[in-house]
Amino acid sequence: MTLAHFLDGLCCADCGAINVLRLDPLHALIECTKCGTSALIVPEIGKEIR
Repeated sequence: MTLAHFLDGLCCADCGAINVLRLDPLHALIECTKCGTSALIVPEIGKEIR
């Protein structure tokens, strides 16, 4: 089990569902819980991550 945070107010680009995206910072992924689409997160180099 991984620690995930739901991203309120955002919609999935593939299925259009609102409030179904979750952020998995450990694996650097954003995933839609409705359709299963996932995307990698690429942080800016040189920026502090909080």
